[in-house]
Amino acid sequence: MTAAAALRVLMITSEWPVPDGLPRTTFFIKRQAEFLRAAGVDVDVFHFKGAGRPWNYVKAWLQVRRRVARGHYDLVHAQFGQSGLLAFPKRLPLVVTFRGDDLQGIEDARGRLTLGGRLLKLACQAIARRTDTSIVVSEHMRQLVHPSVPTRVIPSGLDLSLFRPIPRDEARRHLGMPVDTRLVLFAGDPALPRKRFGLARAAMDVLSRSFPAELVVAWGVPHGDVPFYMNACDALVFTSMQEGSPNVVKEALACNLPVVSVPVGDVPARLRGVAGCELCADDRPATIAAALERVLRSRQRIAGHEAVQDLDECKLTQDVIAIYRSVLARRDPGLAVVEAPDAVS
Repeated sequence: MTAAAALRVLMITSEWPVPDGLPRTTFFIKRQAEFLRAAGVDVDVFHFKGAGRPWNYVKAWLQVRRRVARGHYDLVHAQFGQSGLLAFPKRLPLVVTFRGDDLQGIEDARGRLTLGGRLLKLACQAIARRTDTSIVVSEHMRQLVHPSVPTRVIPSGLDLSLFRPIPRDEARRHLGMPVDTRLVLFAGDPALPRKRFGLARAAMDVLSRSFPAELVVAWGVPHGDVPFYMNACDALVFTSMQEGSPNVVKEALACNLPVVSVPVGDVPARLRGVAGCELCADDRPATIAAALERVLRSRQRIAGHEAVQDLDECKLTQDVIAIYRSVLARRDPGLAVVEAPDAVS
């Protein structure tokens, strides 16, 4: 096991973006698999629809059992904690990437954990204790994993060839948007309570009293168009009540789009030192509106692309491979492998 080409990995996920499926924001899972393959890792993806239905998990578990029995894999990598259920009882080393509400639980519109959210949190914390290594996407999530578990911080990466600055007028022409209107982007599922679309809408209502601007909702759009939306708009408003390491914020930075956000997940760390972004002191509509107005009046792009170079998927792919090797080395002490460091700046 001396080269990445020797690694055979079964990747399990219930969040794989499929053509003509429901809109998803989980293209980062597909991207990680593609970059791992490009680096020489043999990745076999097993994706299924969990949809909170136990029978779906039972059927998927049986299919995974069959794949593991005949697949000659070196290890299993589950994306999101709940997908890790399918790897038990363990026949192979297990790596699980926890990405947010799997370890934090699911909250309702009032910010309280739902019953299902509590059960999910407890189940995923139990799964974490049985992994060979757990990956979390932000530092604040590390405390949710038992200290006895080897845990590494590796944020979701970016394809910086896709998420890049594009001239604003070019992006607007591509999308058929007006060139003379100030546009604020909301890039999430408006129907998902934790995204708090109503809060973004309320902030825009306050803003409209003193500064004309329109809210653009980019949900269910082709993934390849997302960079155009980010370059066509003048600011991103981010109002989620709970996140791990929100990709939309990092993608906006990569496009030099100013971000106005409530303090959630690792957003404070991501915006630190990026002039032209605003981290709101609270989540009142008036506070968010005032921050948006300051950003829109400045009419400036930010130097965000440089700030996210550490999130280049090519680099993070090597960190993931190093984790695979370190896990296998623990099973085979004859392998000389250096433990992977946390992939955080």
